[in-house]
Amino acid sequence: MATEAEPRGIDRLLELQDLDLSVDRLQARRDELESGEDVRAARARLEEADGLVGELKLSLDSLDREQRRLEGDVDSLTRKADAEKQRMYDGSVVNPKELDAIQHEVANLTQRRTRLEDELLEQMERREDLDARVKQAEAEAAEARDRLTEISGDSIHELEGISKGLAERNVEREQLLPGFDEELLELYEDLRRQKRGVGAAALIDGVCQGCHQKLSAMELARLKREAGVKRCEYCRRILVSE
Repeated sequence: MATEAEPRGIDRLLELQDLDLSVDRLQARRDELESGEDVRAARARLEEADGLVGELKLSLDSLDREQRRLEGDVDSLTRKADAEKQRMYDGSVVNPKELDAIQHEVANLTQRRTRLEDELLEQMERREDLDARVKQAEAEAAEARDRLTEISGDSIHELEGISKGLAERNVEREQLLPGFDEELLELYEDLRRQKRGVGAAALIDGVCQGCHQKLSAMELARLKREAGVKRCEYCRRILVSE
């Protein structure tokens, strides 16, 4: 568990490291399977098309959530206005000033509902446009997939699995990143470039799992005392205690 003195996200750094290593392995396997410019170009086109489909569907989901919210607000305002009208006409209120206040409240509720209905109509129009764009993007993705199948032969199924795995892990990575301090991420990325993809390692029983060296008792004591980012005295990777 990270303390207040530790950088934000240090406790999840190994999770990010595992994710990045998984991405590295998938990319290496994909590079191994792919051969020739035609396959690489077809793969790039398919990934671009699939990426666009994913982005459009995320926008569609966001639009649907907003549309449901607006529909709920319209329904709520309608019920409130109907209830006020009922009070105005059922004879339960006879005071002229109170009746006037109710009338103004009904008018206010009606105006708010009208504005929301206008917003809802705009959302529905945007959804129609997005639906059309999704269909077009899916058709382009299908065409790109057919082209890749045509030129890549038996490796297509494994390549598709790799592409899907990479897409999923990249989404997971994007969801993780906001939880880290920027300086910690910069150090981690810099170390990954220097250390063959491994910028952070677990410290287990005094042993750095990055270089497998056992830290001295003096160094372990120092690490326990000091706050902030802890690094291996041998390989300089970021250490995360488990």
